[in-house]
Amino acid sequence: MFAAMISAGFPAPPMNHIDLPGPLSIAFYSLAILLGIALAVVVATRLWKSRGGDGDDILSAALWAVVFGIIGARIYHVISSPDAYFGEGGDLLRTVQIWQGGLSIIGAVAAGSVAVWIFCRRNGIKFGAFADAIVPGVILAQAIGRWGNWFNQELYGGPTTLPWGLQIDTDQPHQALPPGASEFTTFHPTFLYESLWNLLGFIALVWLYKRFQFKQGLLAWTYVAYYMMGRFWIESMRRDEPDKSTQFPLEFIGLDWRLNQIVAFVVFLIAIAALIWLFSRRPRTDEALAEELEIHTPASEQRNPVAGHKVDQDALKGTPETDPSGSDSETGRGQFRSKK
Repeated sequence: MFAAMISAGFPAPPMNHIDLPGPLSIAFYSLAILLGIALAVVVATRLWKSRGGDGDDILSAALWAVVFGIIGARIYHVISSPDAYFGEGGDLLRTVQIWQGGLSIIGAVAAGSVAVWIFCRRNGIKFGAFADAIVPGVILAQAIGRWGNWFNQELYGGPTTLPWGLQIDTDQPHQALPPGASEFTTFHPTFLYESLWNLLGFIALVWLYKRFQFKQGLLAWTYVAYYMMGRFWIESMRRDEPDKSTQFPLEFIGLDWRLNQIVAFVVFLIAIAALIWLFSRRPRTDEALAEELEIHTPASEQRNPVAGHKVDQDALKGTPETDPSGSDSETGRGQFRSKK
């Protein structure tokens, strides 16, 4: 029975919302996003507390980040896909109908990051340390939130005969098949590919956070580089909205990239440059290491050494080089050591 179901392809969702009394309804798209946010807060709280932070910081910052993130996500979507709102036959009122889909992860992360930075500045928290604690939860929220795209039947790739090919239900009023496709055509479920990519990233980031004490901000930029790398190749598979006005094929250099591919590539390069810069500024003295283990700014009233960390050679990564006298060399203090 299971084999027969798989051979028939990845099914279209039986429904995309729950009707409530009167004109109200709850969209599964919204529920997927809310579930992702809730789990992100739980994960970030545990990680932040493991470094000596106050768990209430995460919830307070989340309130800022969610509001900014939703606004940024919608603005980026409307700007990058303006035809449905401002084009011929467009409906300006749809710009606020976020339950119909159209929240860009790129816009959400960018605006949410600004909100978190403001929160950290106001509360004497080092932004790099805080960001490192929250990015594993963020990528988990992205993995869960992508299932909202399944309920809305969006973000799919080209036709495929693979067993997990996605079926499209054309009975939904806003749904139409790409040119040349029939009701029996199945498509690459790119939302599923991105969800699995993000889930693997979540596992890796949590492991790195618990295993190593990096230069503050390194883990956050690792998340950015990882996510953008995956987003680039997944965007290359997408075939929905092929004719929207903001597609920018770079024909003059032989590239046919979507707008989001261009953004992902540029941000990926920025993330790599940031990683290199941060690694070059890793602590090389005991004093610098002690400061790196602090999660609050020097002017903060909450300034305390991080519980559970000792400022000694046990906090260094790798096997240090030693001089003939047996003392650690400058190179030996260059990297953090994995936590035991």
